[in-house]
Amino acid sequence: MLGACRYARMIEAGCGTGKNTPFFSGCCDSVLALDFSSGMLAIAQQRVRAGNVRFAQANLLEPWPCAHESVDLVSCNLVLEHIENMQHVFNEAARVLADGGMFFVSELHPHKQYLGSQARFMNGQQVETRIEAFTHHISDFLHAAEASGLKLETLEESWHAEDAGQPPRLISLVFRKRPDNGKD
Repeated sequence: MLGACRYARMIEAGCGTGKNTPFFSGCCDSVLALDFSSGMLAIAQQRVRAGNVRFAQANLLEPWPCAHESVDLVSCNLVLEHIENMQHVFNEAARVLADGGMFFVSELHPHKQYLGSQARFMNGQQVETRIEAFTHHISDFLHAAEASGLKLETLEESWHAEDAGQPPRLISLVFRKRPDNGKD
């Protein structure tokens, strides 16, 4: 959804271990990768050595360390499911986006969550840990965006090859900041 575009400045909100950061460093002149976890950031900094990427520790539920209208793209990838009330994240995305900027959201599809799917990881001793998750309905994303002055531009649902006959695995949405930030 973003691969054919070029962006001057972007924020990767919730970069985790930097899995997606190399992609963003390739399509953006400057990337600010934010995460609340110093452990995740340490892994991301080892993984990503691109000169156009800067990492910073930040809680997405507090004001982001960015100037108003300073970026062209904000991305949240598999982050919002871990945030109970995502309105603040949408508000901050709208605040830091320049007019016409885009907010890209990609999350576990709510239908997968209805069936019990939840983020988890295995530690070195092969012990599974489930990470707290909250189900956000598609309408929740749309309402949060509207309340922030962001307009839905694209909505896509994604399946992997092994998902035949299953609900979509991911939902991806692109919102655009309206020049008047949605105020009439």
